[in-house]
Amino acid sequence: MADQDGQKIAKNYEVGVAFASQGSFYVKGANNLDWGMKKHLSNIFDPKSGNTVMFAFDHGYFMGSTAGLERLDLVIPKLMPGVDCLMGTRGALRTCVPAENRKAIALRVSSGSSMLNEDLSHEIISVDVEDAIRMNADCMAVQTFIGADGQLSSIDNLSRTINAGLRYSIPTLGVVAVGKNMERTDRFFKLATRIVSEMGCQIIKTYFCDNFEQIVAACPVPIVVAGGKKLPESEALTLAYRSMQGGARGLDMGRNIFQSEHSAQMVQAIRKIVHEGFTDKEAWQFFQEAIQ
Repeated sequence: MADQDGQKIAKNYEVGVAFASQGSFYVKGANNLDWGMKKHLSNIFDPKSGNTVMFAFDHGYFMGSTAGLERLDLVIPKLMPGVDCLMGTRGALRTCVPAENRKAIALRVSSGSSMLNEDLSHEIISVDVEDAIRMNADCMAVQTFIGADGQLSSIDNLSRTINAGLRYSIPTLGVVAVGKNMERTDRFFKLATRIVSEMGCQIIKTYFCDNFEQIVAACPVPIVVAGGKKLPESEALTLAYRSMQGGARGLDMGRNIFQSEHSAQMVQAIRKIVHEGFTDKEAWQFFQEAIQ
């Protein structure tokens, strides 16, 4: 084991220097993957912009009927035109998403305690890779708790999913979850995203924070930023813009879309930032005009 004494604090991130192993394939860190992996990643990340708009509606696996997602069968079809990738549980996908859709699928494969339990970090893998294949999933999403009581089992869940994904050419999306004793700082997210990427994930979902561009530079796979708690629409668009400016390759927003009173217009405004390079001010103007 490496000696932890006398370790230097990393600081030379060379922000602005392009990823050195990009090769001919446009998704960061994926040039040496096989054809099947690349095909799934190209379903998730738009080949023209290199970015993705994910729509997360997997909240029910631990929160039950979340405000705004009471009727998945009505909400999801309305928002689908604005998103590139649908992130949900197999139950929600099979019952409420039309099979004829052409959107990428991020399948939630981990699950755990409900909100009635204070510690959510002890999850299990609840979906086997054979079902992910049957559902034609483009990636398998695993919640990964760093700095929590369930960290070891969480990393085991992640490792087993990655191993299964490599056997069948299905990418793994590592979803960084913050342990309740960890601060939501760049120091934590640098640690968490690097651990998850070195385990072998092909995509990482994490949160925006200060010095985000350093987190991106130190992570050898694409980062998609989580929307987190519901914000006023203008603030959510600023979060989206700052995330993309900081080097994110997409956004995976849930509550900031489905809890908006104008959810369809909101997802289109986010799309303008992710794929067309709109600023937050331009996207806000687009949103205001769209709801008139």
